[in-house]
Amino acid sequence: MSGSLRIVRLANFITPTSGGLRTALRELGTGYRAAGHEPVLIVPGERSSDDVTAQGRVITVPGHELPGTGGYRVLTGRRTVARLLERLAPDRLEVSDRTTLRWTGEWARQARVPAVMVSHESADAVLRTWGVPPAAARYAADRLNSRTALAYSRVVCTTEWAAREFLRLGVTNLVRAPLGVDLERCHPAWYSAALRAGQVSGATTLVVMCSRLSPEKRPGRALDTVAELRRRGIGAQLVIAGDGPLRPRLTARARAEGLPVTFLGHVASRTELAAWQASADVVLAPGPAETFGLAALEALACGTPVVVSASSALPAIVGPAGETAQDDGPAFADAVERVLARPEPARRAAARARAEGFGWPSAVAAFLAAHDAAPVARVAADADAASSQPAHSIAAAQGEAAKPPHDMVLRTAEPVPPGDGAPLAEELSRPRVAEPSPDASAGAGWAQAG
Repeated sequence: MSGSLRIVRLANFITPTSGGLRTALRELGTGYRAAGHEPVLIVPGERSSDDVTAQGRVITVPGHELPGTGGYRVLTGRRTVARLLERLAPDRLEVSDRTTLRWTGEWARQARVPAVMVSHESADAVLRTWGVPPAAARYAADRLNSRTALAYSRVVCTTEWAAREFLRLGVTNLVRAPLGVDLERCHPAWYSAALRAGQVSGATTLVVMCSRLSPEKRPGRALDTVAELRRRGIGAQLVIAGDGPLRPRLTARARAEGLPVTFLGHVASRTELAAWQASADVVLAPGPAETFGLAALEALACGTPVVVSASSALPAIVGPAGETAQDDGPAFADAVERVLARPEPARRAAARARAEGFGWPSAVAAFLAAHDAAPVARVAADADAASSQPAHSIAAAQGEAAKPPHDMVLRTAEPVPPGDGAPLAEELSRPRVAEPSPDASAGAGWAQAG
């Protein structure tokens, strides 16, 4: 495939104050444009708009607001979205939602448009954070994921951890592509002694959490951690950057227990957020269902170690630059103490070095490879070389350029399990996965999930 491609992207669960997904979409869109392609993003919002931005064209369609989510909206008008897709006439479709937008896979198949579903979360893990029993969560996730894999040309997962729930189904159109971090904006140079002085005094430990305050993120564990540290005689203070439906409850708890917690709310300034991340002694990422954890990666880029949930994908992201903890306050406090026991210069240098393996250029290259979309500036230069080599997909050609640190088991933009390197357009009509067999222990009520 040569020339500029119009890559139309759809996503739900984004607000003007949301974090990880919004950041990923912005950075990928900016990278697609820089590579000579035409990204168009369609998202739900309060009212219609159509804007040209640094990440390309962004079209907002009125969406249904989900109660109790702090403002998240979803696209529910199929006819409206379908008409919009027909007018846009995409060369590629990229969908970042498995709830109300999974029908777009069939639309793309009928329109002969290669379509990619990006799995930004583990359905199995998210369901378990909502209290669904493990067997039922697994069965519901398997139903959802098998149908997703059948509906799209390819499924993209950002980590080995996220890919597991597809691998157990024998999905053959699975590729992996990591996300990234802005290594210029997120930098140890943002460390601010003045910021620390205004928040802590003396040898007090500054603990920061950057997270949406919603149940699946388990933000209360940060309060558990600080309470346990103080019980052990460590003068820890907590700063929380982020907002969400649990904020009133967390604020009331901190006040009732006399915990030194500062709630910043949503921090709109990216440089201010980087300053908090760089100035902290340790950052917490307690969410057990985190699939990639951009906030944790940003903290590493700022030179600050991160303590992460052992249940999530983040142990493979932070590697030896952070610490892993089981999902309770004492375990997180133990991990914080292990971080603090390391010499500060060494632990900060290790954090930054770890993040440098995850720049956005590599992530963009991996996602474009999943689309079989070469950077336009390279197409002419590559044509002669390609004519003298065996035929293969751009996904295979670009996979080596986007590898994360060697100890993270992840092959970027490669089929999983290894496939034959067929171009994306040829995968439109391939069989991909069989429907899972019902598990009696899961309960009949989940048979229609997905």
